[in-house]
Amino acid sequence: MAAFLLRRLGHAMLVLLVVCTVTFAIVHAAPGGPSLLADPKLSVAERAAIAERLGVDRPIPEQYARWLTRLARGDLGNSFLYETNTASTIAQRLPNTLLLAGTALLITIVVAIPLAAWCAERPGGWLDRIAGALAMGAISIPVFWLGIVCILVFAVRLGILPAGGAVGAEGGASLADRARHLVLPSLVLAAAGTAELLRYTRASARQQYARPFVRAARAKGVGERAVRWRHAMRNALIPAVTVIGLQLPRLVGGAAITETVFSWPGMGRLGIEAALARDYPLVMGITLVVSAGVLLASLLVDVAYLALDPRIRPDQS
Repeated sequence: MAAFLLRRLGHAMLVLLVVCTVTFAIVHAAPGGPSLLADPKLSVAERAAIAERLGVDRPIPEQYARWLTRLARGDLGNSFLYETNTASTIAQRLPNTLLLAGTALLITIVVAIPLAAWCAERPGGWLDRIAGALAMGAISIPVFWLGIVCILVFAVRLGILPAGGAVGAEGGASLADRARHLVLPSLVLAAAGTAELLRYTRASARQQYARPFVRAARAKGVGERAVRWRHAMRNALIPAVTVIGLQLPRLVGGAAITETVFSWPGMGRLGIEAALARDYPLVMGITLVVSAGVLLASLLVDVAYLALDPRIRPDQS
């Protein structure tokens, strides 16, 4: 097990290096430069002085070597846009994104898996038909459109939930106030993922219920609850883990759109602002943190595979 984890960790570090290298090349190869240099009031000499101070006047390979050197020391540089340390800027926004994405993932798992188990036991029932129709609609609706509709209905028309932000001016950043602001963006972000996980888990569970070992367990008098979770759903969760692992990067990508629609101060919105401003250090810092998080989640998915299916454990081969 330890050798397997070390090997997977080595692969993750290699992938992280490749992702950062490609991202660095793309953002620097794009025409233009940092937004600081786009001010028409600046003279040619002033632009040259700013470019020299920022270090963007040097060849790209040299800039990349300097970035790697600073990264080895734990220094992500300073943001051009905010004129602050990149690591501290990311650290301020990261908890908000983790809260939003984590809540959306929790909603996805809590809603999709029990509902899939219920629908698989009663195929063709009223709940199965309704869940299938809602899942198809949730997958088809774009995130930004669903977010705007939710704002119009629940914030503008009904006035029961805030339209955006993480805290209200009158809420005093209390737990209840933060929870109210979290409801709409987390539900919007979780909608498509819940529908996808529901469809895959329901189909997998139906296949497991038709397997001989499930019928044998029932014939032996095993309780229906044990048949559902210990026999059928345990095997059905293996493809569900795959779906969850594939959704983790999408949660980050979807969070960028959701955070923009709901003015949520997270990493996704910060990344869009950094990209528009050509803030190279901030773009690279966000890429590094997000990529590391996705690779860590992928490693956790592999560990979950080992726990659910003993046949694929290294010591069993």
